[in-house]
Amino acid sequence: MSHARNAKWALAILALGATSPLSAGCNPPERPYLPQSSAAMRAYADLLRADFETYLADAQAYFRCLDAERDRAFREAAQVTAQYGAFLDALRKAPP
Repeated sequence: MSHARNAKWALAILALGATSPLSAGCNPPERPYLPQSSAAMRAYADLLRADFETYLADAQAYFRCLDAERDRAFREAAQVTAQYGAFLDALRKAPP
């Protein structure tokens, strides 16, 4: 197997075993409730507005968390791929 092909396998294995965003602490926001009745919407407009604004703020925080987890996972994959390359080089250089 070539070094490039081995690196692809290493990345694929990492992708399968990578930490999920949920286990990394990235929790998606809960969708706000919207009543079907326009009368109920008017009656609870202040509460509903606050719920939607909270959702939008929480969604932004969730996206930032996902971005941070993605960056961390890519850095880790690059490090592990480099280690795997060093391992393969050591095997090639080792006497039989």
